[in-house]
Amino acid sequence: MNPMDSDLRKTALVIGANGVIGRNLIDHLAALPDWDIIGVSRRGGLDTSRVRYIAADLLDPAESRRKLGGLAEVTHIFYAAYQDRPTWAELVPPNLAMLVHAVEAVEPAARRLQHISLMQGYKVYGAHLGPFKTPARETDANHMPPEFNIAQQDYLEEKQSGKNWTWSALRPSVVCGYALGNPMNLAMVIAIYASMSKELGIPLRFPGKPGAYHSLLEMTDAGLLARATVWAATEPRCANQAFNITNGDLFRWNELWPKIASSFNLDTAPPLPMSLSMVMQDKEPLWNRMVEKYGLEQNSYASVSSWAFGDFVFSWDYDFFADSTKSRRAGFLEFMDTEAMFMDIFADLRHRRIIP
Repeated sequence: MNPMDSDLRKTALVIGANGVIGRNLIDHLAALPDWDIIGVSRRGGLDTSRVRYIAADLLDPAESRRKLGGLAEVTHIFYAAYQDRPTWAELVPPNLAMLVHAVEAVEPAARRLQHISLMQGYKVYGAHLGPFKTPARETDANHMPPEFNIAQQDYLEEKQSGKNWTWSALRPSVVCGYALGNPMNLAMVIAIYASMSKELGIPLRFPGKPGAYHSLLEMTDAGLLARATVWAATEPRCANQAFNITNGDLFRWNELWPKIASSFNLDTAPPLPMSLSMVMQDKEPLWNRMVEKYGLEQNSYASVSSWAFGDFVFSWDYDFFADSTKSRRAGFLEFMDTEAMFMDIFADLRHRRIIP
C-alpha cells in the first residue's frame, strides 16, 4: 500500500490553525506521510511544503463560502477555533456560528468527507461554573445552558444524521503547548510570570485562591491531544462519540509549584491571592526591557500574556479532573507526565528565545 496513492491520501482542514491546539495538530499531521493539510484562521499563515493557509473570517457566512466552498479535496475537518467573549452566554452565538459557517461551506463541495472532529473541553461538564462531579465522564448529563460546546455538538449530531461522514468530540483538560497570541495558554502564563518574577528579584508566589493551591487537577499536553485527535478521526470505533483526553496523571499546585520555581532558579514564598490581570497591567515596559536585555524574539507583550486565563485556572479551588479510560478502552494508550510536560515547554520557550 503506497501512502502517496491519491485515492488513499487524506486532506485535513484545520480550523483554528494558529492556536495552541491547531498549531500542534498541524505539526503532528505534517509528520505523517499520507496527509495534505490546509490551515484556516483569521490571520492566515505562511505556506510550507506541507501546509497551505487560508485567512478567513468565519463569522462572515459569505466570506466562509468564498474562501472554503471550493475545497473539494477535504476528507477531514478538525475544528479548533475559538472566539472569546465577556460572558458565558455571549460565547454561544459567535462560536456556534463559526462552526456552522465552516461546515455549511465545506460539506457540499467535499464529496469525500469522512469525519468532522470537534474540540471541546470540561465546560461540557460545567467545570467553569464551580465544583462539578469528578471524575467527569462522557456519559454525564448536560447542564443548564448556555454552553457553546454543547450547542456545537448538538449541531453536528443533527447535521450528521443520514450522512456518510462521522464526527468525534475531544474533551481535553487545560491544554499546554507552544503558541503565541492565544487567549488560553497556561504554560505561557506561568513562563512569563516566572521570568518577570526573576527579573524583579522576587520569589515565585502562587497567585490563585487559597483552596486552588491544594485542589486536585490534571492537564493535557498539546502534542498528546493532537495524536489523540487524529486517532479518533481515523478509528472507526470512535465514530459519533466524545472522548476525554488527558495526560493520565493528577497533581496539586502545592507540589508542582516549587518544582516550576526551581526550573527558573527561583525560590517560592507563601501563596498570595492576586489578580494577574491587574498586577501585570503595568508590566509592558518591563517586558520590553527584557526583550532587549536578553535578545529575545520581538514579541509584543499582548502576544505573550494571557493573564485573564491564568486568573481563571488559578481560581479553581475545587477538584478538576475527568475519567479518560474510555479512550484507553477504545485503543488510545498514550500518556504524559505533567511535570515533564511543563519542563519541556519551558525549555522549548527558551530555545525559541521567547523567554530568557
